[in-house]
Amino acid sequence: MKLTTSSLKDSKNIKTLTDYVLKGRNTLVRGVSDTQKRHLADFVTQKTGFKGLYVAWNEMQARQAYLDLSYLADDKVVYLPNREIMLYDIEARSFEQTHDRVTALARIINGDYRFIVTSSEAIMHFLMDPDDFATWLISLKPGDYVEWSELEQKLLEMGYIREEKVESKGQYAKRGGILDIYPVNSQMPCRIEFFDIEIDSMRWFSEETQRSVDLCNQLDIYPAREIVYSKAQVNIIAQRIREALDQTLPLIDEELAPVLSENIEGYLDKLNDSHYFTGVDKFIPYLIKKKASLFEYLKEKHVVFFEETNRTIERMKNEQEALANLCETLMGKGILLKDAFAMLFDADILIKAAARNSLIALESFDDENLFMGNDYEALEINASSISPYNGKLDLIIDDIRKWKDQGYRISFAVPERSRVERLIEELRERDIFAVEAEKDANWPEDNPIVVFYGHLQTGFVYKDEKLAVISESDIIGARSRKQRRSVKEKGKRISSFTDLKVGDFVVHQSHGIGVYDGIEQLKVEGIRKDYLKISYKDGGTLYIPTTSMDLIQKYIGQEGRNPRINKLGGTEWVKAKAKVKESIKNLADDLIRIQAERRNTKGYAFSTDTVWQKQFEESFLYEETPDQLRCIEEIKADMEADSIMDRLLCGDVGYGKTEVAIRAAFKAVMDSKQVAVLVPTTVLAAQHYDTFIKRFSGFPVRIEMLSRFRTDSEQKSVIREVNGGRVDILIGTHMILGQAIRFKDLGLLIIDEEQRFGVEHKETIKSRYPKVDILTLSATPIPRTLNMSLSGIRDISMLEDPPDHRYPVQTYVVEYRDDIIQNAINRELARGGQVFYLYNRVRGIQTKMLQVKALVPEARIDYAHGQMSERELERTIQSFMDKDFDVIICTTIIESGIDMPNVNTIIVEDADRLGLAQLYQLRGRVGRSNRLAYAYLTYKKDKTLSEIADKRLRAIKEFTEFGSGFKIAMRDLQIRGAGNILGSEQHGHMQSVGYDMYLKILDETIVELKGEAPSSRALDTTVELQVSAYIDSAYIRDEEQRIDMYRVIATIDTEEDILDVKDELIDRYGDIPEETDMLIEIAYIKNLASNLGFSTVKEKDDTLLFIFSELGSLPLDMIGEIVGKWKGKLLFSAGKPPYLSLRRPKGSKNRDIIDIIKILLQDLLKLKLGS
Repeated sequence: MKLTTSSLKDSKNIKTLTDYVLKGRNTLVRGVSDTQKRHLADFVTQKTGFKGLYVAWNEMQARQAYLDLSYLADDKVVYLPNREIMLYDIEARSFEQTHDRVTALARIINGDYRFIVTSSEAIMHFLMDPDDFATWLISLKPGDYVEWSELEQKLLEMGYIREEKVESKGQYAKRGGILDIYPVNSQMPCRIEFFDIEIDSMRWFSEETQRSVDLCNQLDIYPAREIVYSKAQVNIIAQRIREALDQTLPLIDEELAPVLSENIEGYLDKLNDSHYFTGVDKFIPYLIKKKASLFEYLKEKHVVFFEETNRTIERMKNEQEALANLCETLMGKGILLKDAFAMLFDADILIKAAARNSLIALESFDDENLFMGNDYEALEINASSISPYNGKLDLIIDDIRKWKDQGYRISFAVPERSRVERLIEELRERDIFAVEAEKDANWPEDNPIVVFYGHLQTGFVYKDEKLAVISESDIIGARSRKQRRSVKEKGKRISSFTDLKVGDFVVHQSHGIGVYDGIEQLKVEGIRKDYLKISYKDGGTLYIPTTSMDLIQKYIGQEGRNPRINKLGGTEWVKAKAKVKESIKNLADDLIRIQAERRNTKGYAFSTDTVWQKQFEESFLYEETPDQLRCIEEIKADMEADSIMDRLLCGDVGYGKTEVAIRAAFKAVMDSKQVAVLVPTTVLAAQHYDTFIKRFSGFPVRIEMLSRFRTDSEQKSVIREVNGGRVDILIGTHMILGQAIRFKDLGLLIIDEEQRFGVEHKETIKSRYPKVDILTLSATPIPRTLNMSLSGIRDISMLEDPPDHRYPVQTYVVEYRDDIIQNAINRELARGGQVFYLYNRVRGIQTKMLQVKALVPEARIDYAHGQMSERELERTIQSFMDKDFDVIICTTIIESGIDMPNVNTIIVEDADRLGLAQLYQLRGRVGRSNRLAYAYLTYKKDKTLSEIADKRLRAIKEFTEFGSGFKIAMRDLQIRGAGNILGSEQHGHMQSVGYDMYLKILDETIVELKGEAPSSRALDTTVELQVSAYIDSAYIRDEEQRIDMYRVIATIDTEEDILDVKDELIDRYGDIPEETDMLIEIAYIKNLASNLGFSTVKEKDDTLLFIFSELGSLPLDMIGEIVGKWKGKLLFSAGKPPYLSLRRPKGSKNRDIIDIIKILLQDLLKLKLGS
């Protein structure tokens, strides 16, 4: 960063420091602040030409250092996070952290960095010898010769899991000559196509669509585990463990010896059977033959920076102490060997290993140095941090003038390019003249003040060097977290999908709800085809051709509730559909009427954005997601129109709805209009109030709150000010709907979680404020398909982009044990955090609180549940947010909309009783700060675990290890969201016919009411040709994937669709077999014939018959024209039903027949479209 470092090049002190480094001397540097330490580290490495290793004193500081150095060193930075060791026996764990560490270690081995950033905790862990680790890095490219069996064995030894379909990191799949793999170090999975043992091609593909997106020229595959070992090494490892057992047995009580022996033998069986098992961490000392520290991975000399060395040593001692306490507990239970105590490097060993490089200790204060002994040089840098200005620009101006008079160079780092020009303008208005500069440019001549685009956590001052660097966070008074958005790091979007498994409930358009029993291949008159077998009530069975898959959908209803199965030929299903349609018609009628009234009523048209609006939006500390920007534009367009806005904003918790609403509120206030923010609970009102106050700081906007947290006199005062027009934004519960409130000029009403308000509240809003713009927020996502169905009759904006780069929640699925709970709570309390303990039963919750209290006597514990009075519940939650106690034992009522950044551990008891959607939401309540969060999903070991609970537990494990099940969780949330929008009655109807069928009826009803032509095909055409058409199980082995392809093929409408489907099949499964090719053509013929009104296309003897569903399907003159065009080959019969017949040419093959049928139907379609 040449711009600011150029001021340091003539510094005597800093030149001395670089000289010490070049001479190999260790140096203690005092007086530097946080970001300044990283700035100095960057300068020293640039000046000396060495690479840098920066060790922060804790994990949180390491993340801040990583953000600073990523900017300073142009993203050539590797971040090695801490490692989580799990010594308890667990069922499953999440691996994001492991993948990040493996990727970092591989980059370090490859020398792909300028800086390594890590923490004191992270460097304590044993690593594999770097030379051993390097042998596990695979690199592949087209043209390489690879023996598949050897490659698969190595992948398994590297910790990769074989699946039928690759959807998550650490998985691979094999289909014929195609290998799909998702390396843990890659942003996308890769598809490798073999020709015998030669790699023919490699392509990146999307894990969501499973389609190739780009060529891959080289694929690097890193291990999925940090410590890896081959199958051949297992016996050696087992021998080491048995020797350690023999050494441990004399050290423990006699009655414990058989327990330990039995447990160790059980672990050794797992080691042989599973290679890697979830509790393998307890054997780390025996898995690694030659232990190495991070310093052994440094191939060349580095400058090693340790910050706050006394804190670093204290932190390391605390880690060792915590490990020793835990090992002691587990040894006493007979599940651990003695060497587990020595699982981390001691501080003195690490300091000795680090000393092979030049060491620099960076200290803020003049503390006694315990780190480098007596052999070091000491330097004092005359420096300081910058006190936050909290938006008060006049204070900044005073400092700038003072610095300028003293001959300082002054630079401002702002994290958004558009803000550079704005800040220069703001300074110029106050007679301070600054110019724009690039960070790697020389300092402009004749101008001591510059503004540059840059991301720094905080600012700093070098007093002797006369340099001041001010960050945006210093100006605003909050730490900037804006990061450059990386498209590749984007999380998963919510999407519609169907995964059909045997035993699932399905919905047939005509016959209703049944049970899917799998695919059966039937042979009729020598022709083989696949059919879906559906079982109905009283033993009824239906076989559906796979070309008619569009007639069925998987039944999707509320999680955990099974539907009623219908009877084949009964009237129950017809009546249920009719009832749903009538109800939807009434709902849609009302929506269309309200929409029309609203559009025909004149409202207030807000002005276009002001300069202040732009300044306000630029002061947002985070980078907006693309969805946020789109939703903001949609809302502003509504506000600027002269019709009344009534828009719904949907998005999951943490997706940024509040910021979107805040910008709408600011826009309203700029036009001197008042804004009301209506929230369902007092706690949420208080949180919104704090958020609005912070966000609007520096702008002359008055914000007040009305809730039970205000005294009577305060409430009266607020009401008086609101009625007088002296309050711009009022936030409150239903109190703000009271008769005493009379807004002087209300322009915008924001309603948070509309479904939590009763009908009377909504009626009050509409009658009191008929011409006010309304923005409603919902934390439950809704399906995109529902949004499309409602387009034109309900304005909906959707936030589907997850926040960029949230830290993952370290998740464990574990059998419930008191010592695990005790350790989890103590660990969180030790770092000053708080804990959610989810106990989802009101009866017994106080007893549970006493049990937890007995486990952790020093913890302050309280409880909360839905049967408490509203006031008592609010008081408890507010008290927890105020950190009056440490652990809250609660049911699922804890308000998901409330942000509690200090709560970073959640323990869920009986997780197997909860659905994935609930677990997904619960886990999302932690991990909202810059700390690593933990989720412990516990279950009680039960020999008679029900089948449902067992399935749930398996799903939870998959969800934890691979993130699979995300879509299931999201789907369930979407259905809840749909119920919230459409009302409880419609939610009941969704249950009766299934969600997909409900949407289909909704879509048809709205199209009818709008008087538009229906878009879907009305006919289920039957195609009976003497052709075998199916997907062979040898081509697509996995039944789920086969069904998925049948579903795709069933929707083919055009020649382009045919090419697209064939392209996907070749891409994913290789060359297409003849019978699958025929299936594709028949699906196209079926849908083409359906659009033309044919009920049947069939081959009878040597004649092709095209049977109409009714005479009016095609006009007679058109039929005459087509018969004439085919010159005697085609005949028309006007019988009942009417049909066309075509003689099959002699000697024609199946492919010829297919082509003839397609040409005839395409000719008919051209005539129909041309008429």
